[in-house]
Amino acid sequence: MKITDSNVIRFHLQVLYGITVKSSEKRKERLFIGGTKIFGVPLENVPRQYIPEFGLVPCFLVDACSFLLERAGTVGLFRKPGSLPRIKKLRAKLNSGEGGLSAAISYDVATLIKQFCRELPEPLFPAELHEALLRARSLSVAQDRTSALQLLSCLLPARNSSCLHYLFNFLSKVSQRCTENLMTSSNLATVFVPCLLPPPNKAEMSEGRLELRVLVLRTFIDSPQLFGVIPKAVMDSMEFLMNFDFPKNAPSKKGHRKRHSLKEQGLSPAEACCKTPQQRLGSDLRLGHFPRLTRGQGEDSLPALTGVGKLQLMPWRRRISL
Repeated sequence: MKITDSNVIRFHLQVLYGITVKSSEKRKERLFIGGTKIFGVPLENVPRQYIPEFGLVPCFLVDACSFLLERAGTVGLFRKPGSLPRIKKLRAKLNSGEGGLSAAISYDVATLIKQFCRELPEPLFPAELHEALLRARSLSVAQDRTSALQLLSCLLPARNSSCLHYLFNFLSKVSQRCTENLMTSSNLATVFVPCLLPPPNKAEMSEGRLELRVLVLRTFIDSPQLFGVIPKAVMDSMEFLMNFDFPKNAPSKKGHRKRHSLKEQGLSPAEACCKTPQQRLGSDLRLGHFPRLTRGQGEDSLPALTGVGKLQLMPWRRRISL
């Protein structure tokens, strides 16, 4: 049995918050096509550059955000539209690799950032995660909402995660100057919903559902430092699962597997009253208890875990695309 960080994250979401996220099918590898075109092409074909802490980020996004940070006090930034003739001309130059942003207008550049995100062949937030994101934001406890959204952000493809993390970090800085530009994190989230979390149909365009989408983006804008970071508790549970004995031909009947005593597992009698193994482990995860079970004998019975070195050495881990 192979255990990956994504599988453990999905397990946490199911046990702790009742959110089921299906493992997305392996996407077909696209043929990389080099070029200067920026808009309307797959993210992996857009010219990118490595930015420490974030990973590979589209060059256009880096240039545009850097340009706007110097003008972040502009009133209505991202809300007020730019000039369509100017935008069309600037866009054509950028797509051909001829244009720069030094002489551009702030509103035009802000509009181009939204167009770039909206016109990607596949959205930065994959469609299969949308419902889970909305369910996470609907949880009744504030800390649970934040934690569940943080876990979901760790399930994104690396290239999407790097791009979104950079964008949310930038939007957070813009929102910090809301007294000048009048663009709070809520206003920015509202503007970016059609670009990052577009409703797939009319039913999803109801006021309540749209508000949830706004709140999802607002959470990431307000706390960009949490985006794509695997919480320490989850990393600890990954180490626990590394030590779990998974027999190659384990029987499916409940209670058939030999279990350690409660004292050995670090469980109290109250915690042992849970009716199912999932409930018992869920109780442990909430309390931060990660009991060690014996390693299986032989190579076949040892679960494989991606990035085990980092998991053992670092209290926090961010996924970086290279």
